Amino acid sequence: MILYQGKVKDILEGPEPGTVLVRFRDDVTAGDGKKRARFVGKGRVSREISEHLFQYLERQGVPTHYVGPYDVTSFVAKKVNIIPLEVVVRNVATGSLVRRLGIPEGKVLDPPLMEFFYKNDALHDPLICRNHVFLLGICDERTLDAVEVLAEKANHLLKGYFQERGLRLIDIKFEFGRDPDGRLVLADELGPDIMRVWTLDGRSLDKDVFRQDKGNLMEAYHELRNAVIRR
Repeated sequence: MILYQGKVKDILEGPEPGTVLVRFRDDVTAGDGKKRARFVGKGRVSREISEHLFQYLERQGVPTHYVGPYDVTSFVAKKVNIIPLEVVVRNVATGSLVRRLGIPEGKVLDPPLMEFFYKNDALHDPLICRNHVFLLGICDERTLDAVEVLAEKANHLLKGYFQERGLRLIDIKFEFGRDPDGRLVLADELGPDIMRVWTLDGRSLDKDVFRQDKGNLMEAYHELRNAVIRR
């Protein structure tokens, strides 16, 4: 049974109590869903990348909702109460940050910049500040502080992980939730739909390839996948 259907993923009842299946479809969207297409095999590649990065973060002490593999397009995860907050960590200026603030494209952000977006489809996920988080009752200050710590740690680890593979993590969107034991965990996915990754010569290996018509999306995703799973 489908519990939730997103733009490119489905959340289904899991094989055990307290679990769900995160199933990746072959869909890709951009522009708040206005641009849409399907690419055969995309769901499998997104699942492989997400699983590998969740496993890596777990080994490094970052708690996540990941439980284990299931099939070619799905993995098993803990059923969590999602905090309706998207946490975007930016290491390099690009995209909406450049458009909003006029910061030069490609400027390295040191320390990384963290932004919050209210996870609300009807409002198109607006940018908000800390006080908005409390005003909207999204979470309390202690929880938000813990979210920031986990987001900073996960970004730092993934940035180094990609750097070791000759790639640059430009920015990434995290989502968090509470597992059945009340523990704060990193949730959602860790695939190329929710992060920007560039090669050292500036090629995108993420959804910007589709968003900006910059080439063959599946070639980019496979290149990223091969780099991620390389031992």
